[in-house]
Amino acid sequence: MKRLILAAALATAVLPSAAVAGPWAPKDLSGVRHPDWTRDAVIYQINTRQFTPEGNFKAAEAQLPRLKAMGVDILWVMPIQPIGVKNRKGTLGSPYSVRDYRAVNPELGTLKDFKSFVRAAHGQGMKVIIDWVANHSAWDNPLVTQHPDWYDRDWKGDFRPTPWWDWSDIIDFDYSKEGLRQYMAESMLYWVREADIDGFRADVAAYVPLDFWEKVRAEADRIKPVFMLGEAQMRDLHYKAFDATYGWGWYNALADIAQGKADTGALFGYFSENESAWPAGSMRMVYAENHDQNAWHGTGEEVFGPALKNVHVLAFAGEGIPLIYNGEEAGNTRRLKFFEKDPIAWREHPNRELFTRLAALKTRNRAMWNAPWGGRMVGVVNDKPQKVFSFHRQAGQARVFGVFNFSAEPQTVHFTERLADGSYRDFDGGQTVKVDAATSMTLAPWSYRLLTRE
Repeated sequence: MKRLILAAALATAVLPSAAVAGPWAPKDLSGVRHPDWTRDAVIYQINTRQFTPEGNFKAAEAQLPRLKAMGVDILWVMPIQPIGVKNRKGTLGSPYSVRDYRAVNPELGTLKDFKSFVRAAHGQGMKVIIDWVANHSAWDNPLVTQHPDWYDRDWKGDFRPTPWWDWSDIIDFDYSKEGLRQYMAESMLYWVREADIDGFRADVAAYVPLDFWEKVRAEADRIKPVFMLGEAQMRDLHYKAFDATYGWGWYNALADIAQGKADTGALFGYFSENESAWPAGSMRMVYAENHDQNAWHGTGEEVFGPALKNVHVLAFAGEGIPLIYNGEEAGNTRRLKFFEKDPIAWREHPNRELFTRLAALKTRNRAMWNAPWGGRMVGVVNDKPQKVFSFHRQAGQARVFGVFNFSAEPQTVHFTERLADGSYRDFDGGQTVKVDAATSMTLAPWSYRLLTRE
């Protein structure tokens, strides 16, 4: 009897320590639950002014079947609101100088036209997010006179743009004011309710207090599951507010490699930080172009040269949610003017077929899905590590093995670890490829091999 009592006492003493986490137990800090439709999503950015010769929502709506056929899932539409006139840059001004948060820029169409665009996109199975400019407004936004206390001031007491930047066409808000926060949140929720949009791309997201984004995300999710993309490289945004942020480090690493300023170690650095410092479920948006890169830094061809195809393929095959900027599928070689009408010169180009094939593969191959559904990237050691970047991803039985020659010379490589061994199908040739200890690959300059098993 004493033994039974002692055994029962010991069991009682052990159970609480096993069931109740201690003060140093790890906690899952990520409160963001990604909508299911982001699982294998590809983002496409529409610069409505330049997207069609007409530059309006009606003309853009006619292009939706083409985008759906290419495999696009999320349409990111640049700001749709009226643009400020006071201190305007150029003839038409910057879409990021917002004059009225609850209205539609008449140059793009009407509210009815935009709602029709969203309905048509939903009918094609695509989602729509709109650019949201929460950090600043146009000088002639009515809020300037209605609520001047909602704006930041310089040392002289004057309205001011974000310090250090040449943003003379806008002035900054002061987020210490509760009234501003309520107005901005209600304006965002207005578009979710009124136009049935599916989320936001937040301009300069890190310039707006994190607690604002966390609150508005929670409020939006009460209406419908939304997708939030933040223009920032800041891990804390992922905890409760944003599904995705920018992979600036990814873009910069590849630009340095393409321009001979770095070797593949730059990519190892990016992916190491991505795995170690960011929450496991974080989506990092990767791209060769967006509106800023195209207008101010250069087209994909300018920045990456012969490495561009590698960049496109890696955006889909590696970790990250890929972005296509309008015109890339046509091989656009121009920096689109930012403050003027400058329509894309559309043409048939191999990029369209490449994006279509990559998007289809991403949908079929679970290993290539976005975080947290896809496989984690693991480096596959090869004997030319400074020139050739190789990795493996696996989720269930699905696998992808990518080998990229990021140099201007042919490279023959052997793989010194057995992680990627197995049988695959070649993405480009379709043939069956076996990888084992005897495998070597010879890659032309700036080329890749993408092997998959679905």
